[in-house]
Formats: sequence, structure tokens, C-alpha cells
Amino acid sequence: MIELEGVPELIDPVMVAAFEGWNDAGDAASTAVAHLDREWKGEVFAALDAEDYYDFQVNRPTVWLDAGVRKITWPTTRLSVVRVGGEKPRDLVLVRGIEPSMRWRSFCNEILGFAHELGVELVVILGALLGDTPHTRPVPVSGVTSDADLARRMDLEETKYEGPTGIVGILQEACTHAGVPAVSLWAAVPHYVSQPPNPKATLALLNRLEDLIDMRIPLGELPEDARAWQVGVDQLAAEDSEVAEYVQSLEEARDTAELPEASGEAIAREFERYLRRRDGGGGPAGSGGHATADGSDSPPYLRGDNPSGRTRPPKPPKPGDDEDSSSED
Repeated sequence: MIELEGVPELIDPVMVAAFEGWNDAGDAASTAVAHLDREWKGEVFAALDAEDYYDFQVNRPTVWLDAGVRKITWPTTRLSVVRVGGEKPRDLVLVRGIEPSMRWRSFCNEILGFAHELGVELVVILGALLGDTPHTRPVPVSGVTSDADLARRMDLEETKYEGPTGIVGILQEACTHAGVPAVSLWAAVPHYVSQPPNPKATLALLNRLEDLIDMRIPLGELPEDARAWQVGVDQLAAEDSEVAEYVQSLEEARDTAELPEASGEAIAREFERYLRRRDGGGGPAGSGGHATADGSDSPPYLRGDNPSGRTRPPKPPKPGDDEDSSSED
């Protein structure tokens, strides 16, 4: 039994989780949860025991000075609560940490224990993967679930992914088996510019989360940061003709693939978000790379990470090719 002291009774709580590492390309997902915690002044009420789940040779503790006294911060996962008021008050339980090195089943059981004790009605897990997507276009965000009924009710995709998975996929399945509704939101980060931060992908995740849980999320300076990020990548890409050509080929493939989907649904969703904002008022990555659409690892290209020089990125598949582009669950 998990004893929670000092945590008030929550209103329609939703748990939002993100983990640094393989599931967090560009640190987009963990930064999104950090943004929620900062904007809504979350209060930490629990931390998992680092000894149980982390290999300290993989995720090393850090030493720092506090008024001349040396202290140690251990890698772990922390839970905090944010109270969100307004016409439709709804509280959030934020879970932010590092993908554990071991005992994933026990780790998920601890998270689910907190969810049960707090009366969590929905678990939303944020992730980011590397993909063949151009930085100049809106960031694709996929909403997936293992629950067929939940997929129908919330207009989500029922996951069909098979392959290597991270803690996001394991936690989602643990929730499903425990009867807790769970959704994963995945942002696709351009594989040729994968270094953190990626405020554009973080912003896309928060916008999709806002739609999913019907809450207005204060974005602060994030939209401006996203614009500045894109301008910076534009400038870097313009310096290399091969990269510029590759980005153009990604744009053409993306635009061709999405042309049939230029329906009223996406337009209506953006218009609803605009109305909600107008009327609502104010309100360390792992060493194993990051997840890609097919579950493999993919190297970055653009910012000089390759010691032998820039590597020409592979050509993107043409629309209609038989290539699995489904999100990792």
C-alpha cells in the first residue's frame, strides 16, 4: 500500500508522464512535462528509490555545492501535483524522470500504485521519436492506445506496432492490463536535427495534449522559441546544398502524402483551439540513441555530430511505397 501524505483530494485527475532517454528525441517529451510543472507550479510529493531502478554507471549522479556544502542529486523519477482552476477545474499528476535501467515491471507497478491511490482517470504518456519529417512543416503527433474502445471514443489510433519498445510502451501496456485508460502521444522529430532542445516538437505535444484532455495550457515563451528554433535550423540547412536538397525532398513527400487529408477535421481542430485560447484567458538523454518509427536507432546529421564529417541523409520513401511508418508504442 502506498501512503500519500499531504496530497489533497484531486479533481478528475489525469496523469501525464515523460521519460528522458530512448523515448525522448530532442528532449521534446520531458521538456513538455517540465513546462507543465513550471507553468502550474507543481509540488513534488514523491520520488522513486533510485537504487531500485537505475544503473549509476549509465545514468550518473551529479555533485553540486549548496552554500559551500557538497550535495548529490541521484537520477530518479519524481511525481508532482498541479491544481488547475477555472470553469472546468482538473488536476494533473506529473511524472518526470529517466527511463529506468532495470526492473521495469516493478517500476510500472509503483507508478500504477500512485495512480490508483490518487484516483487517476486517464494516463497520458508523452514520447518523441526520430522520423523522416521536415523541420519546416507542422510536427506530426500520433495519439495511440491499446484499448479499442478508448480509441473509438477519443478518436485515437489503436496501436499495431511490433518491435523494440521503451518504457513508454511498457507503461502503456501495464496500464491497459490494470484497467487504467492510457494514451501515448508521439511527436516525430526530424532525424537530421535531433539534438535538444526542440521547442517546436514540445509545443506540438502540448497542443495535442490540450485537445485530448480539454484544458487550456499556458504556453509562455514556447511559441516564440519554436519560431526561433526553425529559423536557426533554416540557416544551418541553407549552408549545405545537400541538406537543403534533402529537406526539399522531405517537404515534397510530406505534402503529397497529406494532400488527401486537407479536410475540415484538422481545420476545425485548429479553430477550436483558437477559440479556447481566446475565451479561456491566462491560464540527459540515454546513450542508446532514440526511438524511430521502425523501432531502430538513428544518428543525427545536421550539427556536426559525425566526426568524419556530415553524412548525406538517406532519401525518403516516395508516397505509396510499402514502408511501415507507424509510431512506436
